[in-house]
Amino acid sequence: MRYLAHTAHKQFVGLLMGCVAWIITTAATGLNEWRLWHVQDTTVVSSGVAWVGIWRACFYSHTLARFEFCRQMDITAGYLPPEIVTAQVLMVLAMACGLAGNVVAVYAVRMVYFSVMRRNRLRLAFAAAGSLYVLTGVCSSVPLVWNMTSVMANQSIDFPPEFHMPSAPTQQRVGSAVGVGLAGSLLIMLCGLMFLCYRPPPGRDEPIQRTVDHFLQGSSGLTTIGPVGETRDGGKDNPTFDPEEGQQP
Repeated sequence: MRYLAHTAHKQFVGLLMGCVAWIITTAATGLNEWRLWHVQDTTVVSSGVAWVGIWRACFYSHTLARFEFCRQMDITAGYLPPEIVTAQVLMVLAMACGLAGNVVAVYAVRMVYFSVMRRNRLRLAFAAAGSLYVLTGVCSSVPLVWNMTSVMANQSIDFPPEFHMPSAPTQQRVGSAVGVGLAGSLLIMLCGLMFLCYRPPPGRDEPIQRTVDHFLQGSSGLTTIGPVGETRDGGKDNPTFDPEEGQQP
């Protein structure tokens, strides 16, 4: 059996980075600060700033029943722009692919460090983990970049009246959630490339039984004895015992 633990130190670091990147991507999905809307009328939006995410729109108000007023945005709502609808779908898909990638990566690294069986599927496991990581990064980066370009183009969202949001902001900026999400996307794609670049050393693993036999017969220096015979009462004779030596004179 070949010792392969020294061949996957970078991939072990990539696994840790992949877990951190998945947590960052999940956090960015739930944050509200995808867009920062600056409004001129502060009658309802007291702070003058509203946060627009992909799941809800929130702002602080002193006139409404709740100080922090939030309204959910359903994927089937007709007023949502296509970049937010796409973000709701792709970010959830990215979280699922990232979780699957972490599971496969743990399995692949475990095969290298702890497995005692043959590693015929080792390369396939690393390739699958890397592909899932890259797919996660692509699924998350597309909606993040799309929403960022929409904010830079100052595109508005026609919210219904119950949101108490203006028809268009006086100014809008890219929120912190987009930066966090892009950092997670780049990090998890880097992890995917690290797993895809893994190459096991050449050569095939020897069967475990052959290795054990070699240890017992060659390296230990032990000598084997002949076959052991059975007696009538079910016991076994020791072939190295001479009965004449055991007789008293």
